[in-house]
Amino acid sequence: MHSIIDSFSRALFLIVNLDKELLGIILLSIGVSGTALVAASFIGLPLAALLGFKKFPLKGLLVSLLNTFMGLPPVVAGLFVYLLLSRSGPLGFMGLLYTPSAMVIAQTILAFPIVVSLCHSSLVSVDPIIRQASMTLGATPFQISMTIINEARYGIMSGIIAALGRVMAEVGAILIVGGNIAGYTRVMTTTIALETDKGNFELALALGIILLVISLSINLVLYTIQKRGVITIQR
Repeated sequence: MHSIIDSFSRALFLIVNLDKELLGIILLSIGVSGTALVAASFIGLPLAALLGFKKFPLKGLLVSLLNTFMGLPPVVAGLFVYLLLSRSGPLGFMGLLYTPSAMVIAQTILAFPIVVSLCHSSLVSVDPIIRQASMTLGATPFQISMTIINEARYGIMSGIIAALGRVMAEVGAILIVGGNIAGYTRVMTTTIALETDKGNFELALALGIILLVISLSINLVLYTIQKRGVITIQR
């Protein structure tokens, strides 16, 4: 019991004093996950809009595949990226394996189907009356689309935040493609796993506390957005 309390005390000491190693790991984690989220959103949002507004062959199959890939195991995504970026792979000449860029690619693959599926679901859930009213008022197709997007904005933001929560807590894929190199590709989740195995519970606990705070913040933001969306619908 005494050792547990002592470990927590040392972990809090690292946090309060902004330990250099701790801060570097946190900033790298946020940078990698944030970049992956931006990339996934930049690619995923237009695709979600396309799926929501247009009809084309095999659309249902594509939506089903995206919904399936929402549960893609991180280690599978990591293995796929590793094979692409390895020296014998098609993109091996780029030399990205065991770099933060490889970690961003892996996390983008994990976040992409979540962004597309949840945002698409939000768009198709908008009341059809909104579209009909816009058409009656003489709105152009672009204006109709923007009106629907505006109505679905809370659901879209929820999808993006859900994707952020997924990548922030991910460990398998980035461990495979990043290599967990100290001071270069070591992020919060991989450091927690490594330091726990080494018995260095102070750093692991400090990062665990930070990760829990980040996760709690993400969930609070998600709850607030969803609550505001419900209130807007009721009005």
